[in-house]
Amino acid sequence: MLTVVGRDGSPLSDAARAAVESAAVVVGGPGRLDGLPLAPGARKVVTEDLAGALKGVDVSDQDVVLVVDGDPGHFGILRVLLEQGHAPEALPAAPLVARAFSHAGLPWDDALVVSARDGHLRQAVNACRAHPKVAVLTGPGAGPAELARALFPVTPRSFVVCEDLDGPGERVVHVRPAEATTRPWNDPVVVLVLDNRHALGETSWISGPAPAPAGWALPADAFGDGPGPPPDVRAFVLAKLGPRVGDMVWDVESGDGSVGIECARFGAAVVAVDRDHAACERIRENVRLHGVKVAMASGDVRSTAGHLPRPDAVFIGPGLTGRGGPEAVRVCAGLKPARLVAVAAADEAQKTLDVLAEQGFTADAVRLQATPLNPSGPAGDPVIVVWGVRDTPVPGRRTSRTSRPIETIPALPGEPDDLDGSGPGA
Repeated sequence: MLTVVGRDGSPLSDAARAAVESAAVVVGGPGRLDGLPLAPGARKVVTEDLAGALKGVDVSDQDVVLVVDGDPGHFGILRVLLEQGHAPEALPAAPLVARAFSHAGLPWDDALVVSARDGHLRQAVNACRAHPKVAVLTGPGAGPAELARALFPVTPRSFVVCEDLDGPGERVVHVRPAEATTRPWNDPVVVLVLDNRHALGETSWISGPAPAPAGWALPADAFGDGPGPPPDVRAFVLAKLGPRVGDMVWDVESGDGSVGIECARFGAAVVAVDRDHAACERIRENVRLHGVKVAMASGDVRSTAGHLPRPDAVFIGPGLTGRGGPEAVRVCAGLKPARLVAVAAADEAQKTLDVLAEQGFTADAVRLQATPLNPSGPAGDPVIVVWGVRDTPVPGRRTSRTSRPIETIPALPGEPDDLDGSGPGA
């Protein structure tokens, strides 16, 4: 039998102690097996590669225990074991994140929890830019120094760095990002990245950050009288941009920041870029009005792009239509975002499509015009929207191959069956 035991520095539960005492093989990372009540003759394996240590080990005729830190089901080894065909019993301890927030003296039911491991540092940084309370699980090359270098000095945040939690070198340090870039760190397992103005958070019915807003493509008067895209066009633009947590979105010369503000409401990190001083002030006012986080960059995107965080999605608004729009598209597309959407003048639409195709995007365009059913005035002018999509693999994503049987509970009479695309009616 295979059992996964979590440790958090507190005494083992009765079930965990019994599993360790009866195990023929006990596997754990450095320091994780110290002080355990191993049975006489039990084989002890100390390794960082816990799943790899099971290769060639028959867990059907002997008791094997993996000892891990915290909860194996929370960014832990449990998923990997299930994908490999094991069906382990899990005896968790308190998760690392819970212990980190306990040390910081903060509630964490409203915190966003992300992992910077396995190539996800950039997404974790974007999450920290957009959200006021983020717990980041760290790893080699993705620790406090790397987080701080990406965030400082643009994003005002404070760090709580938890080193070797519940180990002999445990230390919890409160630092500013500038200091985090230069200090040596000893096994930093969790970093809390906090906006101190909002670190307490608010009571909610749901764990994690507030859910996505109930409404989007807000009415035009939600953004004053700026020259941004009308709500019908903005709805189409947002659908093509697909903003989400972990994304960096550029809102380039939208005129009122409306596209960027709506992307921020969906949890994306956003930078608004505009050359016009009055537009920048209008965007700042709208950002404050909607209570979201949007960074402001004044200048021409064609010259400032190299100084901004690399985008996942870009919107190029009407401010550049007829004034170098295709060239701005070329500059932004060259940074290889996954999605790019632009409002184009009629005589520039084909050129914009060609630029996107040259840069490796699958591109298309549409002419949009919405006419109110009961118009109080003339219909708006048609707007040409050009968009391109680049097929970008997600780092660290694995295809699930879980072989553990899942019990299917039939629907009660009068209840609908869940539709998941796997049944004959899908």
